[in-house]
Amino acid sequence: MAVSDLEDSNQALRMLLIIGGLLALLALAGFMMWPLAVEFAATQLTPGLGMRSAAVISFFVTVLTMVIFAFAAGDGFIGEIQFMLAGFFSFFVVIWLMLAWIF
Repeated sequence: MAVSDLEDSNQALRMLLIIGGLLALLALAGFMMWPLAVEFAATQLTPGLGMRSAAVISFFVTVLTMVIFAFAAGDGFIGEIQFMLAGFFSFFVVIWLMLAWIF
């Protein structure tokens, strides 16, 4: 066996040991983080705000937002009523589903 072959095999063995050590450290870190991950999932996935409550909150938030938009529109409100209605329903659905999902 030539000297370069011996050096290559030593370098490969050294790299294998380093990678194995890093994988062992990664496995140890994952094992130690497991209780934190389980606790996080248990607290974040508990039942919270239901679809019915989220719909009520979303309705009032959307009405308030549309009233503010109507005051900001001023005289243009009459010509823009079809867009205000479309905006109301799209805001309502988005806010409703996001409230039910997040809370």
